[in-house]
Amino acid sequence: MFKKILIANRGEIAVRVIKTCKRLGIQTVAVYSEADADTLAVEMADEAVFIGPPAPGESYLQMDKIIAACEETGAEAVHPGFGFLSENASFPEALSEKGIAWIGPNAHAIAAMGDKLESKKLAAKAGVSTVPGFKGEIVDDQQAVEVAEDIGYPVMIKASAGGGGKGMRIARSESEVREGFTAARNEARSSFGDDRILIEKFVEKPRHIEIQVLGDKHGDVVYLNERECSVQRRNQKVLEEAPSPFLDAKTRKKMGEQAVALAQAVDYDSAGTVEFIVDPEKNFYFLEMNTRLQVEHPVTELTHGVDLVEQMIRVAAGAPLEIKQADLKIKGWAVEARLYAEDPYRGFLPSIGRLKRYVEPPEGPAGPGALRIDSGVREGDEISMFYDPMIAKVIGYGDSRDAAMDALAHSLDRMRVDGLQSNKPFLSAVLDEPDFRSGRIHTGYIDAHFPEGFHGTIPTEAQLKWMTAAAGYAHAIQARRIAGISGRIAPAGEVDRLECVVILDGQSFPVEVQLDGIGAAELWMPALSTEPVTLTTGWTPGDALFEGRLGEEEFALEISVGKEGYRLRHRGYSANALVCAPRTADLHAKLPEKEPVDTAKLVVSPMPGLVVSVAVEAGQSVKAGEALLVVEAMKMENVLRAEVDGVIKTVDAEPGASVAADELLIEFE
Repeated sequence: MFKKILIANRGEIAVRVIKTCKRLGIQTVAVYSEADADTLAVEMADEAVFIGPPAPGESYLQMDKIIAACEETGAEAVHPGFGFLSENASFPEALSEKGIAWIGPNAHAIAAMGDKLESKKLAAKAGVSTVPGFKGEIVDDQQAVEVAEDIGYPVMIKASAGGGGKGMRIARSESEVREGFTAARNEARSSFGDDRILIEKFVEKPRHIEIQVLGDKHGDVVYLNERECSVQRRNQKVLEEAPSPFLDAKTRKKMGEQAVALAQAVDYDSAGTVEFIVDPEKNFYFLEMNTRLQVEHPVTELTHGVDLVEQMIRVAAGAPLEIKQADLKIKGWAVEARLYAEDPYRGFLPSIGRLKRYVEPPEGPAGPGALRIDSGVREGDEISMFYDPMIAKVIGYGDSRDAAMDALAHSLDRMRVDGLQSNKPFLSAVLDEPDFRSGRIHTGYIDAHFPEGFHGTIPTEAQLKWMTAAAGYAHAIQARRIAGISGRIAPAGEVDRLECVVILDGQSFPVEVQLDGIGAAELWMPALSTEPVTLTTGWTPGDALFEGRLGEEEFALEISVGKEGYRLRHRGYSANALVCAPRTADLHAKLPEKEPVDTAKLVVSPMPGLVVSVAVEAGQSVKAGEALLVVEAMKMENVLRAEVDGVIKTVDAEPGASVAADELLIEFE
């Protein structure tokens, strides 16, 4: 076994590897860029080595700097995590020349499977079902159009060396092929240093299901069943689970055996994943093989009781697999949500900034199941524009799919992320959505259920009840404090019953609150309940989380003081709550609504980023939907388009310029 391992990565995966190494008694070395000097991974590692500027091309992608760090610290092996150098076949070869072990598959397997063009040929030769497509590299957009029309629309355009949803586009027309080819190639060049592009048939309403494999250096390979990763946005996985709610035992076995056959064909000797797309009739086709640990590996670990990082380390040290195929039974269900620093209300654009408040619920029992959190951040850390915007992976586990989903939703309710936007409301909304709940999902699920983007959800009766109770109680507590003398909180008897109206985004709910000692109240809400309801809570003014029990129902919602009243959020629904006396509520209902500000003639940057290209100039006429410019953030290109027909008045951006969120870029006449 190794005595010291260097982790050639950052963030949550670096922390994840360090945790296993600590459990095994192995010392760890972290590497870090200027942007990561004060991160959790650096703090947790036994040693840390600085490797350069924030840009990955000058730090985490520099093999010579990683090797130098190994030699400086005496690290015997390197774990690459995922992304960066994890699927670069020349890296393990370079390490080998220096006598440093590679905790991953051999270079031959990485090279064979890392090239999507060659991997499809190898898969077909190994007897694995493959998707129809062009068996070669696409050199320009004209050839891309010709190939797409020959295959038949829709097609998938993707980087040969791609992964993580980068360098991928779906095209349904010639114009989409040309635009998608250029964008995919640019993203591929930026993310992987390899701009080769392939095109294949896009299967309508497919499910994305992958098989986890594990091999050793003695020829043994097993599969740890499947993960369903169909809920995706822009080809980036959002929610994953194990097992799949769609597969039957026969299909699972067939997919697993084909995955093993492919792994054996390239002498695979570590943890890896064979990804498939599965049509509604359970026909499955090879998509690609990821020759590394996957982001979503925790759901497999929870449902099999296997530490995949530990297995990778043992295999790299030459140990034979002790796990046999017959032993790999599915135990329970796990669902993982990727918590990202992005604004779901603004097209999921990256939300860069500092985590002013970040609170995770404790791991362990959560609702009807259990919680696991893999994160690499702490309160006060910064999410920068240079790396993936992931904050944490939040995983619910239980005896059933419902229990796992409920545990995950329960935990997300109790997380706090302040200082930047997160996709937490969207994740919670999906967990409550009926089709997801019943397992009716496919890779187009998000587009189908949120075609106009995410703008919150319609409140349920329970949410209205909880928010009304929370706002009424908070108002009563403040009234009790005001009734105090010289800062003394008045006894409960001095503020007997408070009558008020809670206005939730225009809806009025009369409430009477009887405070009964500390943390308890009796509430009358005639519009929401025919009987008085008891509220118990530990909330005090200033707390951002209002957690309590209303009657027999437990709930947790976010609460903060707004310009008027309170700002409340529960899962996908958020509301402004104004609490006032009944007479004031009557007058409030008579106020005219404000006219919304017209911003159609202004194009502002939706997030901090870099201007990649500008397609228009002052005086030019454009049509609604026409591309104006491209802004890149976190290696993803975002095309900004005209909202209306018009003439460009000014262009205040140029290629290569850094821009801030809401910075004016273009103005129409």
